[in-house]
Amino acid sequence: MQNSDTTKYIIHAIIKADGVIERPDVVGAIFGQTEGLIGADLDLRELQKSGRIGRLEVNIKSNMGKSSGTIEIPSSLDKVETAVLGASLETIDRIGPCISNISVAKIEDVRSSKRKQVVDRAKQILTAMFDEMLPESQEIIDEVRQSVRIEEMTTYGKDNIPMGPNVLDSDAIIVVEGRADVLNLLRYGIKNSIAVGGTNVPQAVVDLCKKKTVTAFTDGDRGGELIIKELLQVADIDFIARAPDGKGVEELVQKEIVKSLRQKIPVEQGLDYYQVGKKRRIAIMAATKKKTGGKSELSIPEEIEMKPAKEELAEFEAPAPEKSERAERPRQREEPREEREKEPRKESPFQEHITQLSGTLSARLIDEQNSVISEVPVRDLANALRDINGNVKSLVFDGVITQRIVDIASEKGIETLIGAKLGNLVKSPASMHIETSSEL
Repeated sequence: MQNSDTTKYIIHAIIKADGVIERPDVVGAIFGQTEGLIGADLDLRELQKSGRIGRLEVNIKSNMGKSSGTIEIPSSLDKVETAVLGASLETIDRIGPCISNISVAKIEDVRSSKRKQVVDRAKQILTAMFDEMLPESQEIIDEVRQSVRIEEMTTYGKDNIPMGPNVLDSDAIIVVEGRADVLNLLRYGIKNSIAVGGTNVPQAVVDLCKKKTVTAFTDGDRGGELIIKELLQVADIDFIARAPDGKGVEELVQKEIVKSLRQKIPVEQGLDYYQVGKKRRIAIMAATKKKTGGKSELSIPEEIEMKPAKEELAEFEAPAPEKSERAERPRQREEPREEREKEPRKESPFQEHITQLSGTLSARLIDEQNSVISEVPVRDLANALRDINGNVKSLVFDGVITQRIVDIASEKGIETLIGAKLGNLVKSPASMHIETSSEL
């Protein structure tokens, strides 16, 4: 077996087979089909005997008559030899009686973890053995202010749930994942947040949500999505806000927090995306209507909105009302009413699809000739998009345009995307035309 102290690289490969195979079949195929392929010096059996490669780790699962899994091969060879060895795996096209495919996903440099240890230790040495520069007066003030806010964190209920000091008194609260998220919001003066501690939402938080206007504010990853699904099943939430993709609430800076909260969406816009059942939808909407005394906006401290410079706030400030925009523009000579009425309204080439799909919660995949390739329920749209080829150029559906749908459609080369409503989009491709049916 390979000594982990001398391992330089680990070859990570993915295996797929049209049939049921097991670990011994894979190991036998690797040793048998690569023998003599790249010379005696890189023969796997000899390399393993000499300790230059370690034990092959193979994980295989079978489902519906097909198998898939991963292969890991530790190597103490150099970069070139390891790359050649990895490439040789991709020549294997049959395992046992089954047609198969092996592809190298990545080659990991295990020494990078040691480099990280060196960097971390160097930081500790630098902090401990060198005098730190004295902070500026403003930094001292900010540090004291943040310390006071963090000390204000309290707990709720018999489970000692972390929360800000204003949760009980505020009409609107923010539900976050954990204690670190509450602390980060306190750092920037947001004192009306409470943690759920994961997907197992405490009953005390469920009861509290019945009395407040609630915004679920979660991480921009799979875990954050699962927490929202759990909240939709057990609690009465009113708005959904997400951190930017790949970021946690605890990592966000002031500007990102305010931007994310301002881009929150009403809960009814997320019911399709999070696949909420019909009975639960009715309960959620009924609970939302009962909260007539709650505020519709979040309690974001004024100091947060005023402290950054105007140019820093410009990117997430709400647009001015249409009326005031017109007032600021120079007056232009209006055309006679008769001439304006003669101008034909531009008809969308997708108007027929939009009309037919209205109220159906269905989606249509359309080709260049505006012909329907297939029609699927909105709940299955993401999976359907992943399976399409390059023939689909447009997508029209009766649902909310979410970031997930935009990303998948962009990967598949879809040029036009039309939905019933526009959700919380962090980014949209320049090559894609996105509209809502109400705009057409």
